[in-house]
Amino acid sequence: MKEKERELVRFGVSMPQDLIERFDRVIAEQGYGNRSEAIRDLVRKELLQPERLPAASAVAGTVVIVYDHHVSDLSKQLTELQHDYHHDIISTMHVHLNHDQCLEIVVVKGAYGRLFRMTEAIRVLRGVTYAELSVSHIEGEGGGHAHGHGHSHGQG
Repeated sequence: MKEKERELVRFGVSMPQDLIERFDRVIAEQGYGNRSEAIRDLVRKELLQPERLPAASAVAGTVVIVYDHHVSDLSKQLTELQHDYHHDIISTMHVHLNHDQCLEIVVVKGAYGRLFRMTEAIRVLRGVTYAELSVSHIEGEGGGHAHGHGHSHGQG
């Protein structure tokens, strides 16, 4: 981690008493040790909102897909799309929810804009009832959630 990323900056925040009391109750229930930790996580989450991410941002996250596997050629179309984006896909998990519906979780890493386009291409397929990209990490951003060990994960 870079020195600048470790440097903490103090600043004051003013809030109405009832709001801070509610906030304190919520963060205590979640197990935060102090307000600073909770506020840092809230800021990180806000910065990961799709409207804030440049298309070229290197990100990691998941695409969750629910679809009807009885729809003609849908499984084939999903497989072809995943092959088109194979450099961005780290792993997939397939679950049978019931007789008709399947759930796929696709772990992805790549440029946000490209992953967004892949998700949109999936979402519009006939038989897909849900497709959502969730970004949980931005490459090069500090924040304590990325692991910094030096071995390869076999992607390259």
